Amino acid sequence: MNRSRLFVGIVVFVLLAASQTEAADWGAKKGPLATPWTEKVTPTNTWSEYPRPQMKRPDWQNLNGLWQYCVQAASDPEPDVWKGEILVPFCIESALSGVMQRVEPTEALWYRRNFTVPDGWRQQRVLLHFGAVDWSAEIWFNGTYAGGHRGGYDPFTIDVTELLAEDSNALVVKVVDPTDRGYQARGKQLLKPNGIWYTPVTGIWQTVWIESVPRTHIKSIQVTPDLDTSSVLVSVNASEEADVRVTVFDGETQVAEADGTTGKPMRISIKDAKRWSPTSPHLYDLTIELLRDGNMIDSVETYAGVRKIEMKPDAAGVNRLWLNGEVLFQFGPLDQGWWPDGLYTAPCDEALKFDVQAIKKLGFNMVRKHVKVEPQRWYYWCDVLGLLVWQDLPNGDALAKWNRNVDERAPGIRRSAVSAEHLREELSQLVVDFGNHPSIVVWVPFNEAWGQSETAEHVALIRRLDPTRPVNSASGGNFQGVGDILDMHSYPNPILPRRDKHQAAVCGEYGGLGLPVKDHTWVDEGNWGYRSFDSKEALQTAYLEKIDMLRGMIKEGLAAAIYTQITDVEIEVNGMFTYDRQILKFDEATVHDANTSLYDVK
Repeated sequence: MNRSRLFVGIVVFVLLAASQTEAADWGAKKGPLATPWTEKVTPTNTWSEYPRPQMKRPDWQNLNGLWQYCVQAASDPEPDVWKGEILVPFCIESALSGVMQRVEPTEALWYRRNFTVPDGWRQQRVLLHFGAVDWSAEIWFNGTYAGGHRGGYDPFTIDVTELLAEDSNALVVKVVDPTDRGYQARGKQLLKPNGIWYTPVTGIWQTVWIESVPRTHIKSIQVTPDLDTSSVLVSVNASEEADVRVTVFDGETQVAEADGTTGKPMRISIKDAKRWSPTSPHLYDLTIELLRDGNMIDSVETYAGVRKIEMKPDAAGVNRLWLNGEVLFQFGPLDQGWWPDGLYTAPCDEALKFDVQAIKKLGFNMVRKHVKVEPQRWYYWCDVLGLLVWQDLPNGDALAKWNRNVDERAPGIRRSAVSAEHLREELSQLVVDFGNHPSIVVWVPFNEAWGQSETAEHVALIRRLDPTRPVNSASGGNFQGVGDILDMHSYPNPILPRRDKHQAAVCGEYGGLGLPVKDHTWVDEGNWGYRSFDSKEALQTAYLEKIDMLRGMIKEGLAAAIYTQITDVEIEVNGMFTYDRQILKFDEATVHDANTSLYDVK
């Protein structure tokens, strides 16, 4: 079954029920920079793709588009008068929201919109989904409190079946976000942006949608490849116990089928399974059905890549990273995932795909997603196009002291009980929610001691949840002797960390070579890079010098390296592309050839 045909059936796709007058009145604000897609965004086309490509159903309704909004004191009740319209799913601080307004930690951002559901849905369950809301959300449905969620990066769902109205439904959302005045995971957001810290993001920043499901339905799935046995393991979590059938397709050809029950892992053997890799990102399509007395009562469609990632010694006893039984030097850029028009949210799916394709065209086989978690569709493009992902978990709370052997129990380093609980909850949810993507090959819970605490405990937690991937416990330190990777940062030149008998040596950040391009910078003056250049020629020469340095390090044991960075971000101008994605500062063919030459170093 071809992935383009995964979504079979009548798709109930309803955009925001805003009038033509309302749409005509809306307009994006003029920000410092625009991308090639900025002007293409409208209230009726914003993020129209199915948001969860690894668990598709036919009956869904998109709630993106124009909503009413209001910003007021956090202690105030729901507003009687709404200030205006905001384009969801763009955060209120972004130009594409149509508002471009800051929200203070003492304030709340309120949203409201009305919508109807098809009559046929009333005989089933109706689920309300939020891709991500930063940070703390409370939801009312037709005047009744429906639920809440804390966590700016993980998706969440509320069953609103019992709250449905006969005609129009009113959805109200309240969001508060303390940014750097709170303990929560926030990545690089700062109330006063500067240097490597960026504009805060508040509110809904991923797709909001509803879907119709049977009373007995699939709630989640876990798909784990097992290359050694040429199989995949599938676990199905459902609202009630039921039989399960999994069918595997390679294109239009059925290649495997297995039966089982919910709550119990099923092994589906695929004879001579084709391996997923950056050079051959082969994906199998899966149909998962719930059965009762042999009759299908629910089904979802997903996909799987059969691959194996591990850290182990090579023939010389040097720890390396292996993919599918072969040593592979992993090389890619740091990717912050920010956009000048949408901030946390790309202007469209095409823009997300562009970033992944651009990294591949430059000859990289990997990317480090830096202290941010993306929408599911970004990982989908990494899966489809074949890009390895090192996934950082967003950091928060206070910065730990910079000391490789810091005592994590010391005052000011150990998190408060509530902070630690929320970190564990969000980290756990992110590993579970995104663990099906074959492109993700390394988890990175901490970066440079940002919010780092109880490192050994968090590494153990990740390994319990996902024993199939290496863990890079602290990219750049603090080093606690746990995890599979010893990762040091060095600017501008790459560095080879000391060899370790238990960990692979990685340079998790280097480079930072800056070049501001006139008319393509966030600000006209005060731009910043780790090292600055005044021409593309000088910039590229310096980049290629660093590539030459890596060759010798690879021979000595370097397992991976990450160059800072793929795009400029706000006042940082050390990107290979400008922030607006309009200008590549390098010759693509030259960089591609230099980068790919690293994979042949022995």
